[in-house]
Amino acid sequence: MGFPAPLFGRRRETNPDMKAALALLLLLATARAEHRGKAYVRDKVCQEFQALGKEDFRTLTIIANSRKFSNATFEEISHLVHEIVSLAETCCVEGADPSCYDAGSSALSAKSCGAGSPFPAHPGTAGCCAQEGLEQKLCLAALRHPPQQLPRYLQPSNEELCQAFKKDPKDFADRFLHEYASSYGQAPLPVLLGSTRTFLSMVSTCCISPAPTSCFLKEKLERKTLSLLTLLSNRVCSRFTAYGKEKVTFSYLASLAQKMPGASFEDLFPLAEDAAEVFSQCCDSVAEDCMQKKLSEHTAKACGALVARDERFADCCNGKNLMQSYFCILALPPAPAPKLPEAQKPTNEQLCGEEGARHAKRYLFELARRHTTVPDAFLGKLYDASEKVRVECCSAKDSSACLDSKRQQMGEELHPFLEKANQLCGQYTKLNFLDFKKRLRESLMQTMPKASPELLGQLVEQRADFASTCCPPNSPPLYCAAKMHPSKPRSPDQGVSVCPTAGVGLLNPIVLMGIRGTP
Repeated sequence: MGFPAPLFGRRRETNPDMKAALALLLLLATARAEHRGKAYVRDKVCQEFQALGKEDFRTLTIIANSRKFSNATFEEISHLVHEIVSLAETCCVEGADPSCYDAGSSALSAKSCGAGSPFPAHPGTAGCCAQEGLEQKLCLAALRHPPQQLPRYLQPSNEELCQAFKKDPKDFADRFLHEYASSYGQAPLPVLLGSTRTFLSMVSTCCISPAPTSCFLKEKLERKTLSLLTLLSNRVCSRFTAYGKEKVTFSYLASLAQKMPGASFEDLFPLAEDAAEVFSQCCDSVAEDCMQKKLSEHTAKACGALVARDERFADCCNGKNLMQSYFCILALPPAPAPKLPEAQKPTNEQLCGEEGARHAKRYLFELARRHTTVPDAFLGKLYDASEKVRVECCSAKDSSACLDSKRQQMGEELHPFLEKANQLCGQYTKLNFLDFKKRLRESLMQTMPKASPELLGQLVEQRADFASTCCPPNSPPLYCAAKMHPSKPRSPDQGVSVCPTAGVGLLNPIVLMGIRGTP
């Protein structure tokens, strides 16, 4: 048994029917279409099924639902896909009763709401099932899992791939589509489709080749740019989804500031705005080349603006294709912080004026380039706090008094907040991992001399896990933000949260017990 030929049996651009289908599948998968009634949904699904044929329709349904329900098991996705394909196969044939689709979809909704449903579980299912008719169906269609923060798909060895492929090609393809789409579900659907298509084509070609090793090497080189695009677009779109356009502009700005702290706000802010615009246009786009085209254009702008100012950027931009250049820039570690005078705070009038958001970003930019190892999660919390203050005070009766009060409070919290974060991630950046953990243990032994070896070991592992995940560039935003949330105090035998907090202020300054600077 082979793969469906229209998707995996050839290496060419997606066919026109597939392009048209992408738009509808994304629409149905995210349930953003306006409510136009039963006939509209039935007609669109049937157009999709007839244009693609059963196998391609099934493939895209696996991808779309694996993206939607990223925490679902393969078995749960398989049950759902089987029901959706069977419904289309039964009700989209010529001469089918017009009520067939509505009756079948109602039965599918009832099965979703029944005890022991085989479909992906979701906390919102009960609320949807309390509704009736079309509203219930639309509610169920709109359910989705939060995206995976840390992609779980690990590509097996060539030998393992071929062993699984030869055992059952169809099952291998289905499982790969599920695992890959759920892991990289924030990548735009056309990018994800292209990446899975070329991967499965590579496997089906090389596993029957007389020289599989050289075949895999050649094919992997050919799809390297697409693999990078999938990885990068999943990262940037995850951040865009979590942050929104304004905050992702600041996040990108702060990242550039830490990599090139000698550059000015005027140098970097337009690039941050341009990147955020690319993400806003392409993360949900069904245009086949949107992300690659727009991200390449953005990278060309960044390289043109920055190569003459920094040799590390010049190395990234020299002699590589633009996707590789972009990946290289994102992966650059922070530069040493230059010695700069204290950052000038914006005035109350500036913060509450028309350009208030820009002035706030400028000040936070100045902090970021003075503390180059403070990670995105900490800077994001600082951004949230400053925006909350700005919105609250600028709408207050006496905005100046409000801002002055908040400035004083934030001023008391800001220095320890930044220093603790800078110390933790600075040590993580400078030391190898074993030395970093050794330093953590030494610091904890000084601050907690009566702690048991078991507790010390637990705390070292917690802080090392936080640092290894959240200090590097491109750390998962929601995962790291959750790690910073204050938690209830625990007894010594329960351990201590990764980032315990001291007091409850604007920032909840991070204490990170035992994390100290180099003596």
